[in-house]
Amino acid sequence: MKSFEFLSKKREEKPRTCGITMVLDKGLGLETANSLMDVSGEYVDYLKFGWGTSIVHEREIIKAKVEMYKSYDITPYTGGTLFELAYMNNKLEDFFKEAHDLGFPAIEVSDGSVNIAHENKLEAINKACENGFEVLSEVGKKDPLLDKELSLDERITCMKDELSAGSSLIIVEAREGGKNIGIFDKAGNAKEGEIDYILNNFNGDKLLWEAPNKDQQVFFILKLGNTVNLGNISSDDITSLETIRRGLRGDTVGKI
Repeated sequence: MKSFEFLSKKREEKPRTCGITMVLDKGLGLETANSLMDVSGEYVDYLKFGWGTSIVHEREIIKAKVEMYKSYDITPYTGGTLFELAYMNNKLEDFFKEAHDLGFPAIEVSDGSVNIAHENKLEAINKACENGFEVLSEVGKKDPLLDKELSLDERITCMKDELSAGSSLIIVEAREGGKNIGIFDKAGNAKEGEIDYILNNFNGDKLLWEAPNKDQQVFFILKLGNTVNLGNISSDDITSLETIRRGLRGDTVGKI
């Protein structure tokens, strides 16, 4: 039982179908990650091993962290950079096997850094599903110049195609910094008109909005409610985001 629980708004318990929180692990130690989950694990739904961090740490540590996260009913998954490296080097089958051996139940399929033909990306999503993985696919480029070449209609077409190919959630790219990419401008402010256009043409329940900064999290929660799916949350901000969702912070108290 939690203290002052009578003052908190209720949240759907895990496994959640909405109000999903995806946290970014940028290389936490096993003991540190375990302690963090002891305190805040109930508020985390997905845990992404950021970009290629899994390669530079000992295999047994990665395996132990994966099992630890799963013990808290969290779905750990590989960052999209690993998939892109595997695709670029024609190593997808090896990638799937290693991910299985490490215990990952899910992977991210993206083309943010590597040019992958759309039909090939859809085929990769389908193959990953056939290999038993849950797939979260990301739409958007990490290079701001390339990202600007993607029109809103093109993004929505990609989202619909990737959902049909088997992705469980579509991640809207914002990178770790949350600035000058996709739905955020150079200052990190949300482009509300573009967000509305996406929501008018795609099922918002299937979107995971990357929102690494507090102001972005507040924006989405005030706009779409505390059941909005948010990702790329720093491990330091798990509790902060949960208090925002529950109206326990000045930004949202009395507003949700």
